[in-house]
Amino acid sequence: MLRVGDSVAAVIVTHRRAELLEKSLAVVAGQSRPVDWVIVVDNGCEDAVRDLVDRYAGERGVYLPSETNLGGAGGFAYGFLTALALGADAVWCADDDGRPEDQEVLGTLFECAARHGLDAVSPVVCNLDDPERLAFPLRRGVSWRRYRSELIDPEHPEDDLLEGIASLFNGALISAQAMERIGVPDYRLFIRGDEVEYHRRMVRSGIKFGTCLSTAYVHPDGSDEFKPILGGRMHTQYPDNAGKRFFTYRNRGYLMNQPGMRRLLPQEYARFGWFFLVQRKDPKGFVQWLKLHQLGRSERFERPHN
Repeated sequence: MLRVGDSVAAVIVTHRRAELLEKSLAVVAGQSRPVDWVIVVDNGCEDAVRDLVDRYAGERGVYLPSETNLGGAGGFAYGFLTALALGADAVWCADDDGRPEDQEVLGTLFECAARHGLDAVSPVVCNLDDPERLAFPLRRGVSWRRYRSELIDPEHPEDDLLEGIASLFNGALISAQAMERIGVPDYRLFIRGDEVEYHRRMVRSGIKFGTCLSTAYVHPDGSDEFKPILGGRMHTQYPDNAGKRFFTYRNRGYLMNQPGMRRLLPQEYARFGWFFLVQRKDPKGFVQWLKLHQLGRSERFERPHN
């Protein structure tokens, strides 16, 4: 369980976005409830990133350059293991294009976790340009929530926890004890789906986690990828470039073949079949989706290389 006095290592993964990273580092390193270490995994090995870590984190900074691009999954795995090796009681996740909404986020997360007896807790992930909107739509039952206010129960506005739901790599605080049970992110996934797979492990492990509704992490809008089908009653995912689609669809194939996810497989085929064949009238796109999905189901994790 997370406790207010726990030592904590912030883990930030970056790849060739030093200007964005600086904004994230400034807020992460400047929390009113300070972190003990600021670990930055640099998948681009840039001197500018090393300089930023020195400037904002000082002696608390741990700069981890990688000559191999480990992706988000491998970068967080490297950072989490480093945090555990340093003796951290908890890790606090961040990325280079998002940041905590203010200097009170970490303290609020700890307080919420202690009050509810949580092993992991996430802030609400809000749109960087419009913080009242969610950066990613959230489905609750058959309804989609797109605004921060829609997460609050009008009958119990004092309830600040959405239990069993978390956006893990955008501001989540995770105890070291939880990682003993769920491990670290799966490097094979590289990008896309790694957070969903980690969430799946949390659910199956039985640890207690949720989203704290009284604090937020701001992130660029990601809702454009989620395309409505059947008049908006369902959505499907269509990233804006071929590289993102490769990892998204391949990794979804792997995810849908895992315990706890297999019951969703018929819905997966129905949604994407409708999207490509009926809505887009794109049979080639559907065949490509099917091939990538099968790669993931077969655990064929080769990557495209230019």
